[in-house]
Amino acid sequence: MRELLLDAEQIHTRQHLHDAFAGLLSLGESYGRNLDALYDELTVCPRTRLTLRHAESFIANLGNYGELVLRVLADAAVENPDFVLEIS
Repeated sequence: MRELLLDAEQIHTRQHLHDAFAGLLSLGESYGRNLDALYDELTVCPRTRLTLRHAESFIANLGNYGELVLRVLADAAVENPDFVLEIS
């Protein structure tokens, strides 16, 4: 299983968020850099565990968009049994 770690305290903009996910998930140039595209990628990714630290920082730094990010991550974990989300 691929093990990934993301510290939400380090994410301050939408661009940085999508840069981080593109790097973590090794997404190519075709990645749409929006939440729909992120959801699509997560629901088809092979065995992956994402440990998210300081999840509340998404909301503090990105406001409503941060709430949506958390929802996308949770929904993708429900949809794809190979994608495991751990919030620490």
